[in-house]
Amino acid sequence: MHQHLTELQRALRCTDTGRVEDWGRRLAAVLLDGGRLLACGNGGSTAEAQHLTAELVGRFEDERRPLSAIALHADTSSLTALANDYGYRDVYARQVRAHARPGDVLVCLSTSGASENVVAAALAARELGVRTWALTGEGPSALLAACDEAVQVPAAAASTVQEVHLALVHLLCSVVDAEVRHRAGAVPAAGREEVQA
Repeated sequence: MHQHLTELQRALRCTDTGRVEDWGRRLAAVLLDGGRLLACGNGGSTAEAQHLTAELVGRFEDERRPLSAIALHADTSSLTALANDYGYRDVYARQVRAHARPGDVLVCLSTSGASENVVAAALAARELGVRTWALTGEGPSALLAACDEAVQVPAAAASTVQEVHLALVHLLCSVVDAEVRHRAGAVPAAGREEVQA
């Protein structure tokens, strides 16, 4: 097996997936009660953030009602206006102040944990009473200090951290789906064709 895949396996085995499952149950409760998920990151982490929100607004594997989730980079007019007017450090924090309400959840993705704009978003969320969860790499970081809870991926390579983050995003969505099904019921698999038509 290639060394990269061996390292990926090791990182997956050593990552706290139980915490992500707990997040999924808690997130489902927030979303079913009318709360919102916000997500942010840079580069590959931006893609992971958008992947997460797309699975919640659409669906992951089970049919269910749409859930409120916003990837903070996805409105490019707002993003570029904020970067131009306030600087890139504040592009997410200002959107958190605009969209987040107490009890909502902000998921911050950063392989290094050092992204200033992601850290600023977490600090803004904390001021508003928004729960902050970080997916990051190993070692201490500013993001760890800024967030309420974190799952760290013990891997040196950013690519490995990002690959594990994708698996964690899918795990989170799977648990959300299961919890929504448990709490509110869901359209059975046989009825999906009618919903999609």
